[in-house]
Amino acid sequence: MRPLRNIGIRRATREDLQAISALANSATRALCAPDYAPRQVESILRFSLADNSQLIDDRTYFVIENGGEIVAAGGWSYRAALMANDCGDAADPHDIVDPANGAARLRGFFVHPHFARRGLARTLVALCERAAANAGYSHLELLTTATGRRLYLACGFADIEWVTQIYPTGVSVVSHRMGKAIEPIPGAVASARKPASVTWFPVSIN
Repeated sequence: MRPLRNIGIRRATREDLQAISALANSATRALCAPDYAPRQVESILRFSLADNSQLIDDRTYFVIENGGEIVAAGGWSYRAALMANDCGDAADPHDIVDPANGAARLRGFFVHPHFARRGLARTLVALCERAAANAGYSHLELLTTATGRRLYLACGFADIEWVTQIYPTGVSVVSHRMGKAIEPIPGAVASARKPASVTWFPVSIN
């Protein structure tokens, strides 16, 4: 277990995409191994993980750095996609979800195996919950692996349904659609339009 020093949280940029991709690969292969067979893990990496560039452009994706190294990442979205191009009941993954009758999404959470189970993912979840609430949302939804499900249960999410995904390789993987009610920030205005600006609030790491 490597020490945490000089921790910082910031919005991700497109310059971080390569480092985030490497983080996603190492985290998925190491942390999902107890829950999935190797072929399933490789299929998840190949077909279910987007590069999160849309969230970066929307300024809703964050990274945690330890001494300048990205060790955790995660974000939220006001768009319909739950994971990669899976958009649930929406017609298009880029559709904007109306806060008045829809749920914001949590997307792309990864923690480096050397820093797992040390509160980094929970910190990002709390940050994203606050940002989504500030944008007027009262619910969050996500689609996650069996590995991620344990984190989200601990963060107050509940199961909505189990989803069996069958990839082009013929490999099937069970994922978990989950949801949580959140309290909108007083004064936040729910709008079906893209938020003009997204305010986020730093969360301390304990």
